[in-house]
Amino acid sequence: MRLTPWVTRLIVANFLVFVLVPGNSPLYMLLTLFPPAVLGMDNVWLVQMPFRPWTAFTYMFLHAGIGHLLFNMLGLFFFGGRLETKLGARRFLMLYFLSGVGAAAFSFLFSWQSPVVGASGAVYGILAGYAMFWPREKIYIYGVIPVQARVLALILVVVSLYSGVSGSGSGTAHFAHLGGLLVGAAYLRMLTFNQEKGKREFQRKVNQTPSSGMADGEVVRRWAAMNVSGLHEINRSEVEKLLARVNGDGLRSLSMEERQFLDRMAGFY
Repeated sequence: MRLTPWVTRLIVANFLVFVLVPGNSPLYMLLTLFPPAVLGMDNVWLVQMPFRPWTAFTYMFLHAGIGHLLFNMLGLFFFGGRLETKLGARRFLMLYFLSGVGAAAFSFLFSWQSPVVGASGAVYGILAGYAMFWPREKIYIYGVIPVQARVLALILVVVSLYSGVSGSGSGTAHFAHLGGLLVGAAYLRMLTFNQEKGKREFQRKVNQTPSSGMADGEVVRRWAAMNVSGLHEINRSEVEKLLARVNGDGLRSLSMEERQFLDRMAGFY
């Protein structure tokens, strides 16, 4: 655990906003996420304005009390540093803010009439990332109960879903928590998929050989037609051995390296 640059900045920013924007102040109300107010459909939430889209972002820096703030910042401190080091600053911030916006989106869908504040959705996205990269890492609940990160993430999903549907835990944005966790996991899954896709494409190019795009029969005819008399004895012996295998077992019996060798000998390059 260590304070990385953006984890530090986010923690400082949250504490500064907590001090400078007291709860129930007009500015606090204008920065709070309240779904009807975002779309200008609110007639009672402070003042009537056309729409307040910024609250889908600003609500992440507001907190309902010092305990709420400390809980979220502890989560960011414990899980954020290692994740920022692994992902880099840009992707870490994308994960944090996309998770927060995802939490806001779930509030729109499932908690339309509930005002929401807090970085919980963003921190849940950070926890999702931690559980994905270090699933078996033990996290000690209350400092004494060991739970694997993947198990903790699953428990949080179940608890948030149950609490949101049942209505238990009034005053807690359970669907926002769930949204942050799921959107964060989806963003990281997309990153992983794109990285693996790039690796697969690179591997495909490495393994590519000129005859790969040709019909099998045409490839075999061109290999069989090569003049082996001008080849070095070692190369000639290898060509004859590989061609004999193709005749007996088929083209699919060759490895990519063997196919590349025959292509070179036949002048494909």
